[in-house]
Amino acid sequence: MLRRIGVFSGIVAALTVAYLASNHTRAATRTATTTAPSGNYLESRTCDVYTGPCFANAQVGLAGHQALLAWNIEEGSFAGVDLAGLNVVMALHASDTLGIGGGLVVQPEPIESVVLVDQRASEAQRGALVEFAKKKAGRMAGEVVRVATSPIEFDVDHRGGVARLRAGKEARLTTRKLKQCDCVCTNETTFYPPLTEVKQSAAAFIVDGGFSGRGLREHWSNPGTRSAFLAKFGE
Repeated sequence: MLRRIGVFSGIVAALTVAYLASNHTRAATRTATTTAPSGNYLESRTCDVYTGPCFANAQVGLAGHQALLAWNIEEGSFAGVDLAGLNVVMALHASDTLGIGGGLVVQPEPIESVVLVDQRASEAQRGALVEFAKKKAGRMAGEVVRVATSPIEFDVDHRGGVARLRAGKEARLTTRKLKQCDCVCTNETTFYPPLTEVKQSAAAFIVDGGFSGRGLREHWSNPGTRSAFLAKFGE
């Protein structure tokens, strides 16, 4: 009888070890397969991005020193922190026209930026959102001079070219699809590419847009311009 109990106890112990090992393997697999952030992207500039070469040449150095970059993270994590469902906006000011396009090379440094993070985010998520935005913006992030939380509304219809972004009272963007009547010289093209790495980007018309927050020592407004991008980012 004692021998049977000993054998049974050994079997139970072996099964317990196997169960724990299996759980550990599944947890490790979940960690290893954590997805990178992906979702929707909006951008607005203070120069036309959809324009003809003659207009672009006239604006270089005089316009396009400011931009809004915004990410709506549908899924994924960054630095081990889940960011699904959150938004982050970056407003930036440069010393020259931002971006490279049509053979024109500019040197916009120094650049200063303000990062507005979703007020729904936890403390850990707020830190991760800031680092995520800095990484995605790369060189365009420049020196981050202010970080603040804000209620961020982010809606986009890629097919219709319609988007609406609002970050409290500090940043706003409303777009519509470009129309034939938006052409001026008939040589228009997407002269400037987006400032960050994205996919499926499309230029759009800005119905209303601008920045009125603190940190950059200036405010701007750019309605009625061909200066926005709607895109996707991530895998």
